[in-house]
Amino acid sequence: MAKTLNPFIVISLLFIASMILVPDTCWAINPTTATPYLSIGIDKSNSPGDVAVVIQIFALLTVLSLAPAILVMLTSFTRIAIVLSLLRQAMGTHQMPPNQIILGLALFLTFFIMTPVWETVNEQALQPYLKKEITQEQALKKAFEPIRSFMFKQTREKDLALLVDIAHIDRPKNTDDIPTTVLIPSFIISELKTAFQIGFLIYVPFLIIDMVVASILLSMGMMMLPPIMISLPFKLMLFVLADGWYLIVGSLVKGFG
Repeated sequence: MAKTLNPFIVISLLFIASMILVPDTCWAINPTTATPYLSIGIDKSNSPGDVAVVIQIFALLTVLSLAPAILVMLTSFTRIAIVLSLLRQAMGTHQMPPNQIILGLALFLTFFIMTPVWETVNEQALQPYLKKEITQEQALKKAFEPIRSFMFKQTREKDLALLVDIAHIDRPKNTDDIPTTVLIPSFIISELKTAFQIGFLIYVPFLIIDMVVASILLSMGMMMLPPIMISLPFKLMLFVLADGWYLIVGSLVKGFG
């Protein structure tokens, strides 16, 4: 009876034979698709115009990175967001409405309030610049004029005087003499003060309800029951009956004139 071969030996012999008989060119890898290639380099330029274009691109990227801060600090967003947050804390609803709802409402109210300012910027600065009627410097100057006018209307003279004194500049004769670097922090301080004043007025009725409920529970000997559990429905009822969202949103929008 013939002796059977080991399968491992048979496979090994076939593999060695294929390596010897098959040409080397068959094993060469021939890519059919080109791989992407990215190269970043710094070359010298003899043209000042090329350097100016690069500087403009970097300046544009810097402005885009600062766009959220500009939207928050140079508009009505700060006051609206703080007032809505204080309203939620005064009602004691914790995370209701959620942060996304508060920030979204503040953002859309900001767009609504700032629309006349943006329209003025578009008419006086952006469109003439796109039509090449004015230079870039003139466009920037005309774009800041309506924004500065909006900030001056909401800024207190006391805050302006404080920043002017800290900056050690001469007493300005009119608003045109006040630098923008002084106007922006003055505007932010005024907005913070106004927002906290509105928040205090919002807190008062809800605080009275908390005190009344706490006094009633204490007189009834229910000291272990948290007053917030009893006062929250009454505060919600008061807010709904008084149409609180209508009053607060209306006051915020009208406050910017």
